[in-house]
Amino acid sequence: MLSWNDKQYLMIKTMDLIKVAEEAFATDKQFPEFKAGDTITVGYKIVEGTKERVQLYRGIVIKINGHGNKRRFTVRKMSGTVGVERIFPIESPSIASIEVNKRGKVRRAKLYYLRERTGKAARIKEKINVSTEKK
Repeated sequence: MLSWNDKQYLMIKTMDLIKVAEEAFATDKQFPEFKAGDTITVGYKIVEGTKERVQLYRGIVIKINGHGNKRRFTVRKMSGTVGVERIFPIESPSIASIEVNKRGKVRRAKLYYLRERTGKAARIKEKINVSTEKK
């Protein structure tokens, strides 16, 4: 029978192994900071046979979840009259680039209410950065 200290030691060792595995698979890509409500363009690598190309996917970030290397974000765009959502892991080797097109002004972390809205009702106000200078 293992004592409490032995069990605790084994748990810590297991967590260390998980961290080592995460660091081994981590990509050292630097992407810009973005939040829910921002309009972004994700460059996603697609392999077709022997060819590889980058497909751009532009939409509104409706949620970011997870933490650390396991973070992922959901991007929603309207393709004609149909809403399309795609989930991207931050540490995916298939992501070539992320570009922030517009900063959105929202009060929620999860924008699920956009799923029921179409057209002008689904718009998000743009956040305007005003620099205040003393004269």
